[in-house]
Amino acid sequence: MSQAGVLRAPSDNRLALWYSDGWTVTKRNLIKIKRSPDMLVFAVIQPIMFVLLFSQVYAGAIQVQGTDYVQFLMAGIFAQTVVFGSTFSGGAMAQDLKTGIIDRFRSLPMSSSAVLIGRTNSDLVLNTISMIIMMGTGFVVGWRVNSSPPEFIGGVALLLLFSYAFSWVMALLGMTVNSPEVINNASFIILFPLTFVSNAFVPSETLPTPLRIFAEWNPVSSLVQAARELFGNVGTAPVPDVWTMQNPVLTVLIGIVVMLVVFVPLCIRKFASISSR
Repeated sequence: MSQAGVLRAPSDNRLALWYSDGWTVTKRNLIKIKRSPDMLVFAVIQPIMFVLLFSQVYAGAIQVQGTDYVQFLMAGIFAQTVVFGSTFSGGAMAQDLKTGIIDRFRSLPMSSSAVLIGRTNSDLVLNTISMIIMMGTGFVVGWRVNSSPPEFIGGVALLLLFSYAFSWVMALLGMTVNSPEVINNASFIILFPLTFVSNAFVPSETLPTPLRIFAEWNPVSSLVQAARELFGNVGTAPVPDVWTMQNPVLTVLIGIVVMLVVFVPLCIRKFASISSR
C-alpha cells in the first residue's frame, strides 16, 4: 500500500505543478489585458459594429424565410466573434517570440506546455467577456432566446469550446510565422472565407453552387446552425439536406475533439522545438 502511494506521488505532483504553472501564465496574460484595456475594447467593438451594420442597415434588404433577420443574424455574429477572438492566441505567441519572453520562460523551472495552456485559457476568458457584451447588444437590437435554459447554456458552452479548440490552431500558426505582423494577414486569409462563405449572414442556399457546397461543409456553418438551434432562432426556414447541417451539434463536437487531438500535441511539439533553439 505504501509502495503504491510512493509510485503515485510523483505523477500527482507533476500534475499539480503543471496545473499551477498553467494557472500562473493564465493570470499573467489576464493582468496584461487589465493593464491594457484597449485590447478588450477593440475586441468587442468590431462585432458590435457588425451587429449594428447588419441589423440596422442591411436587415431591410435581406429576407430569411420563416424568421426575423435579427434572430437569424445573432448566431452568426456570435460564431464570428469567438472565431476572430481566437486569433489573439496566434498574435500573442508571435509577439512573445519576437520580444524574447519565451526565452525567459525557458529559463524557469516550469512546464513548457504551461505557456500554451495559459495563452489559450486567457483567450477563453476574453471570448467569454466578448460573448456577454455581444448578447447584451443582441437584446438591445431585438434578439431573443426562444429555448430552454439548458439549451441556452449548451449553446454558449458550444461556442466557447469551439473558440478554445480553434485557439490552438491559431497558436500553432503564431509559432509558425516569422513575425507578429504576418499573423494578422495569415489569419484573415483563413478566417474570412470561413466566416463569410457560410450561413452566418445569409442562408447558404442563396449562394452560387460551389460556394453553397463549401458553406454547407464549413465548420463555422455547423457552429452557427448549432447555435441557432440551441437558442431557438431557427424558425421555419428549411435546413439543407446535408449531414453537417442536419446534425450541427454533433458535427461541432466532433470538430472540437479533432482540433484538440491534432493541434494540442502539434503546438506542444512546436513550442518545444522553438524553446530548444
